[in-house]
Amino acid sequence: MPALSIHVGHFYSNGAYGRTWGVRMVTARTTDQDSGEEMIAFKGVAGSARRQHGNLPVAEFVRWVKYEVVLKENDWVRVNAAADLPGPTTA
Repeated sequence: MPALSIHVGHFYSNGAYGRTWGVRMVTARTTDQDSGEEMIAFKGVAGSARRQHGNLPVAEFVRWVKYEVVLKENDWVRVNAAADLPGPTTA
């Protein structure tokens, strides 16, 4: 996933299976004052990342993330897949 596609307030998954699966919400994009490196602040919301908070360089976060997700009912689904889910219809 390109770094420019990562947005504050959005949710991302590492796409792993089993105990290593996780979802993180991006809470901020900042610049490290010492190194000048762009950083991503996150909050873990599901799976192995749950209840974790941290800051990672953008490149490291990009290596971790596989795709963006949204919560639909009680399931985390890929953003692309979310558009394909059946929803309520209006008559």
